Amino acid sequence: MPISILIVDDDTAVKTSTREFLELTGASVITASSAEEALDLLNDFTPDVILTDIMMKGMNGLELTRFVRKNYGVAVIVMTGYSADYSYEEAVNAGASDFIFKPFRFGELDLRIKRVMREVKLKKEHAKLMNRLEELAITDGLTGLYNSRHFFSQLKMEIERCTRYRHPLSLLLLDIDRFKNFNDTWGHLEGDKVLMAMGEIITSCLRSNDTAYRYGGEEFTVILPETQVEEACLVGERIRGILSQHKFTPDKETAVKVTISLGVTQLSIKDSLESFIKRADMAMYESKKAGRDQLTCLPFPGEETC
Repeated sequence: MPISILIVDDDTAVKTSTREFLELTGASVITASSAEEALDLLNDFTPDVILTDIMMKGMNGLELTRFVRKNYGVAVIVMTGYSADYSYEEAVNAGASDFIFKPFRFGELDLRIKRVMREVKLKKEHAKLMNRLEELAITDGLTGLYNSRHFFSQLKMEIERCTRYRHPLSLLLLDIDRFKNFNDTWGHLEGDKVLMAMGEIITSCLRSNDTAYRYGGEEFTVILPETQVEEACLVGERIRGILSQHKFTPDKETAVKVTISLGVTQLSIKDSLESFIKRADMAMYESKKAGRDQLTCLPFPGEETC
C-alpha cells in the first residue's frame, strides 16, 4: 500500500515539483497552500507524513507541526530555506520528525521520508507490543476474561463513580459446583475445558459496559455498572440457563452436566469495596447451602442503594 503524504507550502513551484517527484516514487500525495488549508484537509484525511514549509502566511510551519503532533500524531518533516532563522532543535522541539533545508535534492528528501516511515513503523510495533503486554498482565490466559488483579482496580473505580454520580452498581459472583470432584474424576485437562466454556458463556451474556473476571480457581465475577439488582439477577439466570443446556463430554460415551451457584448484590451508599464483595460472596454461599444450581440475591439490609 503506497504511503500518503500531505505537502504544505505556499510556493507553487516547490509544491508542484515535490509532488511530481513523490508520485514517481509511488506515494499518494495531496497538497495545501497554507496551514489552515492543511487542517481542513486533516478533517477527512490522515496522511502518513506531512511535509511542511516553515515560512507561510497565517499559521507557520512550526505552529502547524505542534498542532498536528498534539491532535493527530502524524509524523512531520519541516522544510525551510532560512537556515539562520530556524534550527533543527526548534523543529524537533515543535514535534517534527525531521528537518530539511531548501533547496534540497529529491534523493535526500526520499531518504528522509523513508527513515521517518521506518521510525513510525517501529513506534507502532512498539505500541502494539506494549498494549499486548498490558493486556496479558490483566487477562486470565485460560478463559480470556480479566484476572482478579484487574477486578479489584476496576471495581474500586466503578464504586467511586457510582458513589459520585449515584448510579446503580451490581456485582455477580458465581462458582462452579463440585468442580474439584469433576477434576478428580475426569482430570484437569477436561476441567480446563469447563473453565474455558464458562468464560465463553459469561461473555456471551454481557452488555458492552459489563466486565467479567476469573476471580480465582472456579470462581468468576461480573461487574454490572448502571444496573439495578433485579436486572443483575436476570443476567445471572441467563448465564445459568445457557450452562444448563451445555453438555460436557470428557469421553465419547459420557455426557456430564455442570452447574453453578450464583450470588448477586447491589452497592449501598455505605459499602466499602470489601463489604460489597463479601456480601456477593455470602449470597453465593447461600445458593450453595440451598442445594446449588441456583441464584441468591442479597441486598444490603436497611440501607439505601446507590
